Amino acid sequence: MTPAVSRRKARARIDLRRLGRAALLGPASRDRLPDAISHVVDAHRAHHPDADLEPLRRAYVLAESSHRGQMRKSGEPYITHPLAVTLILAELGAETTTLTASLLHDTVEDTDVTLDQVGEQFGAEVRFLVDGVTKLEKVDYGAAAEPETFRKMLVATGNDVRVMSIKLADRLHNMRTLGVMRPEKQARIAKVTRDVLIPLAERLGVQALKTELEDLVFAILHPEEYEHTRELIVDNASRADDPLAEMADAMRKVLREADIQAEVLIRPRHFVSVHRVSRKRGRLRGADFGRLLVLVNEDADCYGVLGELHTCMTPVVSEFKDFIAVPKFNLYQSLHTAVAREDGQVTEVLIRTHQMHKVAEAGVVALGNPYAPPAEEQAAAASDGERADPTRPGWLSRLLDWQEAAPDPDTFWSTLREDLAQDREITVFRPDGGTLGLPEGATCVDAAYAQYGEDAHACIGARVNGRLATLSTVLRDGDTVQLLMGQDPASEPSREWLEHAHTPAARIAIQRWLAAHPSQGDAPGAEETRVLFRPTGDGSVGQETAAEGQAFRPAVEGPAGRYATADVLVDQPGATVRLAGCCTPVPPDEVTGFSVRGGVVTVHRVECAAVARMKSAGRAEIGVRWGDTTECRVTLVAESFVRPHLLADLTEAMALEGAEIVSATVEPPTQQRVRHTYTVQLPDAALLPGLMRAMRNVAGVYDVSRAQPQMQGA
Repeated sequence: MTPAVSRRKARARIDLRRLGRAALLGPASRDRLPDAISHVVDAHRAHHPDADLEPLRRAYVLAESSHRGQMRKSGEPYITHPLAVTLILAELGAETTTLTASLLHDTVEDTDVTLDQVGEQFGAEVRFLVDGVTKLEKVDYGAAAEPETFRKMLVATGNDVRVMSIKLADRLHNMRTLGVMRPEKQARIAKVTRDVLIPLAERLGVQALKTELEDLVFAILHPEEYEHTRELIVDNASRADDPLAEMADAMRKVLREADIQAEVLIRPRHFVSVHRVSRKRGRLRGADFGRLLVLVNEDADCYGVLGELHTCMTPVVSEFKDFIAVPKFNLYQSLHTAVAREDGQVTEVLIRTHQMHKVAEAGVVALGNPYAPPAEEQAAAASDGERADPTRPGWLSRLLDWQEAAPDPDTFWSTLREDLAQDREITVFRPDGGTLGLPEGATCVDAAYAQYGEDAHACIGARVNGRLATLSTVLRDGDTVQLLMGQDPASEPSREWLEHAHTPAARIAIQRWLAAHPSQGDAPGAEETRVLFRPTGDGSVGQETAAEGQAFRPAVEGPAGRYATADVLVDQPGATVRLAGCCTPVPPDEVTGFSVRGGVVTVHRVECAAVARMKSAGRAEIGVRWGDTTECRVTLVAESFVRPHLLADLTEAMALEGAEIVSATVEPPTQQRVRHTYTVQLPDAALLPGLMRAMRNVAGVYDVSRAQPQMQGA
């Protein structure tokens, strides 16, 4: 255990004993502050010297009197818990309303105090915060009490982020005193902390709470690895040489000579950070046990420090990251770099202003009351769009959107943990200038549901950075995404979309639709199932199982209108058929089929690359063949040189071959060449070869082919 950790724990024990003695003495007189909250007041005044302390005095008096006689499992008076939670928040810089609610946060849950009483004495804001962190009763909710409590808390956080600030501080103090619990209960609480509270602390930017919570969870769930890490830290502390101290002195000299006012501090890594570094690098050296923090007064000074360090020392360029120009989604701003010593040891360096450091440590807590009217200069900055609204970050808005659709507490609980495990966010742009915030790994399916909600069922394709892309395409930070939407409000999502849905909003919306239509694809036990694809008035297609006559619309990944319309006979009873978007089969193509999830059979052209992949993987083929209907719809791509009247000549040639053009796209010319994409309807698939020949015969056209998008899987 590091000296700093030991001192922190010793100080916490002393504070608890002092709090217990003060609490047992009872409240002070009406006009003076109780001794029990003196340390809270001192910490609060350090951040808010002009704060009105009367609400804190009254809150303590009510909390102490209502909790009087209650004891914690550790043996201390119960009032020591709300006092400790309030001290944590005060040290982070929370404003008076948050501290008032923190002192009262367990009164409604554990005493006879009611929410109405809290509201009458302390106002609507404090009432809302206390209600937000009050647990739901197990007697009313049973096993669903914990997930439903978190759902309630998250909804409240969507209206006021201070709710989650209080909950995080509450969990931190409970984790500090968890040793009195049975081991199995310790493990259960630690797992929920790991899966839910720590990711929430990270997303709200409260690093000071997050890092300590990580270490406490680490000690409970991985005691052997924790002990090994502790030994590494102790051994390093006993070494005579300290490369971090030497490098800090060298940096101070460099910055002093450059006339840059800066503090250079050593930031020891916490236990989990040391553990991660040891797993990544193997044997640790002295510089691996911490980082250097350089604090300056102005943003411009950050870049001045960076320039001096890179000029006078040996930078590790691959380690440079600029989170000032592009802040993280949790408000974090800093420059990250690294410099190498002559002995090869690499020292990581964080460069930030004092205000950035405050926000990096305390996150949303450092904002004070984020709902108070901003100062004039702050309002001007906000109007310039310099920073997104921290009171309703994008990830929280998305979480609140999908939680409403979660059908039951178990689904909400498991999905919440999965969602919070996605700890990186990307930004993609819409053609209209708007943006979508999505987790890393999100696809066009996710973008569709993020933008359109359940209306995304009608999505039929996408363009990524101007190029047609499948809905399974994984998006990258900075991509521009245009979603292609069908016009039929009864459009249906594809079962295959679930394989590409990365966000809870997308998965839940698709699953809800599938659950509401369980009979689709459940044909009776006939020897073969006949599926008819037929055009509709809006240019989309319908599909029905002939044995039951139930119509439904499949969604096929790729550009709008890439469908075939034909009778397909399948040698598998009860199967629903989908024509593969990767090869767009139409009569008289030779075809084969493969079974995919949900009882669906996808039909491919035999020469499709996906067929070879699935056969080599041991997937069994299913016999399919064309029926009597020969009408078809297909997407063709024409490549041509630029010349006047080309488009008119090409469309005329297509019309003479009996092709009805459903949609057309002509891309901007490049190097005197142009690409045309046409979705056409033919009365007979046998006309397709003649149509393609006629298109090739148009002057300037040098190639015509069937659309061949890159698809993933079947």
